[in-house]
Amino acid sequence: MLIVHHLDHSRSSRIIWMLEELHLPYEIVHYPREKTLLAPPALKRIHPLGKAPVLEDDGQVIAESGAILEYLQETYDADDHLRPASGPARQQCRFWLHYAEGSLMPPLLIALVLSRLGKAPVPWLLRPVGRALGAGVQRGWLNGQLATHAAFINDHLARHAYFAADSFSIADIQMSYPIVALLARTNHDELVHVRNWWLRMQQRPAYQQAVKQGGPFDVPGTS
Repeated sequence: MLIVHHLDHSRSSRIIWMLEELHLPYEIVHYPREKTLLAPPALKRIHPLGKAPVLEDDGQVIAESGAILEYLQETYDADDHLRPASGPARQQCRFWLHYAEGSLMPPLLIALVLSRLGKAPVPWLLRPVGRALGAGVQRGWLNGQLATHAAFINDHLARHAYFAADSFSIADIQMSYPIVALLARTNHDELVHVRNWWLRMQQRPAYQQAVKQGGPFDVPGTS
């Protein structure tokens, strides 16, 4: 039995979506976030990093979203329904699978951290300093980074229906989490193609079933 160790409101929602796309039976072990938004210590009993997602399959314990998605596709998707078989589309699929966490998520996580500087559990006299520091980094560097990524993604989706060219793939599943965060941090009106792609993804039956099983696809601290 496939077991997904699922942290609420986290990247592990993507693994549930993947399993639904593959029509595989699975079990979910739910972990609520701490008040700090961090994962609970119980996850460290499953994997030393104590983070989600973690997948168990026949004695194997697999961590990292991209690695899990690739494992599931290679093991259970024999006809390559969720990954282009070859050519440029295959390379695009590989690129977006790694870009999601390697390039896009770091500035989005920095944005989350900066947004919480004025709310951190420090003496109230120091909170304005945190807010000012965050605002300075935001204006001087982060806004430009996010704008570059947003334009890059929007341009790609203006020319392609999906991230791996013209067919749905594991790249779309992997990109879903940072796209939710990006849409929460940027002007929707400027990301027409990104927004339209996300609306289409939410119409997929497997996505809708994943939400029923694991909860909404959202990013803590962006609401």
